Amino acid sequence: MATYVIGFPRIGEQRELKKALESYWSGKSSQEELKKTASDLRKRHWVYQKNAGIDLISINDFSFYDNMLDTTIMLNAVPEKYKDIEDELDRYFAMARGDKTHKAMEMTKWFNTNYHYIVPELNENMEFKANTSKIKEELEEIKELGITPKINLIGPITYVRLSKVEGNANNIIEKLIPVYKEIINEFKDYTIQMDEPYFVTNPTNQDLELLEKTYNELAKDANIYVATYFEHSNEANAVLAKTPIKGMFLDFVAGNENSIKELVNTGKEIGIGIVNGRNVWVNDIEKSAEFIKGLTEAVDSEKVHIGSSCSLLHVPYTLKYETKMDEDIKSWISYALEKLDEIRVINKLVKNEELSATDKEVLEGNKIAISTRKTSKKIHDTIVQDRVSNLTEKDKHRSMPFEERIKLQHENLKYPILPTTTIGSFPQTPELRKLRRDYKNSLISEEKYKEEIKKMIAECVKFQEEIDLDVLVHGEFERNDMVEYFGEQLNGVAFSQNGWVQSYGSRCVKPPLIYGDVSRPKDMTVEWITYAQSLTNRPMKGMLTGPVTMLNWSFVRDDQPRKDTAYQMALAIRDEVEALEAAGIKVIQVDEAALREGYPLRNEKRAEYEDWAITSFRITTSSVKPETQIHTHMCYSEFSDIMDAIEDMDADVISIENARSDNSLLKIFKERGYKGEIGPGVYDIHSPRIPSTQEMVEQINAILEVLPAEKVWVNPDCGLKTRKWEEVKPSLKNMVEAAKEVRNKLK
Repeated sequence: MATYVIGFPRIGEQRELKKALESYWSGKSSQEELKKTASDLRKRHWVYQKNAGIDLISINDFSFYDNMLDTTIMLNAVPEKYKDIEDELDRYFAMARGDKTHKAMEMTKWFNTNYHYIVPELNENMEFKANTSKIKEELEEIKELGITPKINLIGPITYVRLSKVEGNANNIIEKLIPVYKEIINEFKDYTIQMDEPYFVTNPTNQDLELLEKTYNELAKDANIYVATYFEHSNEANAVLAKTPIKGMFLDFVAGNENSIKELVNTGKEIGIGIVNGRNVWVNDIEKSAEFIKGLTEAVDSEKVHIGSSCSLLHVPYTLKYETKMDEDIKSWISYALEKLDEIRVINKLVKNEELSATDKEVLEGNKIAISTRKTSKKIHDTIVQDRVSNLTEKDKHRSMPFEERIKLQHENLKYPILPTTTIGSFPQTPELRKLRRDYKNSLISEEKYKEEIKKMIAECVKFQEEIDLDVLVHGEFERNDMVEYFGEQLNGVAFSQNGWVQSYGSRCVKPPLIYGDVSRPKDMTVEWITYAQSLTNRPMKGMLTGPVTMLNWSFVRDDQPRKDTAYQMALAIRDEVEALEAAGIKVIQVDEAALREGYPLRNEKRAEYEDWAITSFRITTSSVKPETQIHTHMCYSEFSDIMDAIEDMDADVISIENARSDNSLLKIFKERGYKGEIGPGVYDIHSPRIPSTQEMVEQINAILEVLPAEKVWVNPDCGLKTRKWEEVKPSLKNMVEAAKEVRNKLK
């Protein structure tokens, strides 16, 4: 009986990889320095796992940017447009984030997580071949530490199914099988973990036939374990039981319906993923041990392995640096390193092994945490619970139909055809971050802090007026993160000092910890936004994060249904919406950037999520006057199967990330006859390149081939906080000029 984790965080406990990447990208350090940091991190992470008692330690779960992109390199599936870049690492980063002459590849969410992957671009004419240099390098490093690893690979079916494909995807999978076989044969003496999470998403019969054929071929003479996660994979479990794989690693947290019957009957080994890799609440160790004993009662113990439900990439690194967190709340959570201890102790309890002093300490602390969390007065607020109980249908609907209120908004706001705006945030410079840090550490006074923030807002408003934007924003200089900023001001929500989680590349977020009933004790944004509005006669957008995004980008309490927490959050944000409107703000954007990623991966579970998620948004926005325009923003979404839900949100304007998708998303809105107004992103803010006016004219014209001009807004793909002013200013200036050029031709 072995312990394992599906994968480990790579960003570093102090975000060392993030800092090394950004130093390299800015030209301040060399490739050798970047690679040295990466090597040091890998070795440190492996030693941590070894010392914690993990038996199957992964290599190839580390990445400079993304594992799907690494797989693209491993298979020589590099698109032709990047092959003019001679340096391998620079080519890799150009594919991920673009450069002065290359657009980045498309990026989207990894299943229903907040992690982004780089979408491969495949076609049947590609000549795939094996490139195992990365795996061999890591293998040599880990062998120096006396560790025999398991090797992580993204399986061929998941890889292709999550790609943009020209031609027949199944033919591409067929072409990849011999390449994968070559890679597997090269490392056949090692345990190989093949990630096939695609098979938790209602696979077709054709998918399952292909799965059986693929692993009948790949698993010959190899120690292959197929890993699925984020849901159950029962159809695949039954099929893979008939193949020569050694076993499966299954998620029994999000996929507690997983069946192991066929796998057991055919003698396969079973990995029980019982420690949650996507949330931070402590595992009930004794309860988990009893569950595993019951589940595997008739299974040879040597064929049972205990581990994480999915990669620990999705949780912070360690509680070691959380010196300011409330001690009760801290006792209720565990990060990646602490989860290793949970796995080890559960394993020993299942095997009835004697616990060491350290194990006993872990178990006793766990028992106390489970007990105190159930009874703590910090969690429950009857006033909040009563507000949710008293919600009525009137609380969930605007007072006037869209067709009528949009006319009032046009008369009230007087914006032109193809109105221009931005999504909200402006660059977060090192000087700004230092200012916020100094204020947080009491190194400067509140008066000084507010004075400096107001200067930045004034400069931002002035710049927007100078380039002639139609609807302005205040820049969000007072905000660290769109979720963290609001979470810090809500009751029932806690924050960490070092709870960083990788979102993509070097981008890390620090999710809130929603531990109790949620309420808003005071105004959160009104002061800053009304100040910005006082500087201009143009409409100023109030900028808020929506309740569903707050949940999907937080670690949400697991002791009550998510629906209840969502409605509590909706009422808290609604209070702020009403306060902004009362203060004279006529345009309010409630971002639901993460609405799509919260969808269950199984079709049969989606209706329930849609019901409470869309209702939560409507609770937040329904009480405003018809003249008040409600915007929302959604990131990296495949909209085809959620258009009913988007329409049910009843927002007046929706802006979407679009620049990397060749306007394919917009065709869905056209086909459905979407009634609202739409702001498709006209340039990609995740790349440092500055698009020309002509390029954006062409993009707007392409949009107008799909959507009528009277419905279209012109804006960037997303917020601008990660970009530099020297990139933002010319890009926005070009964007406004492009909108005017097209607007004049329309006239």
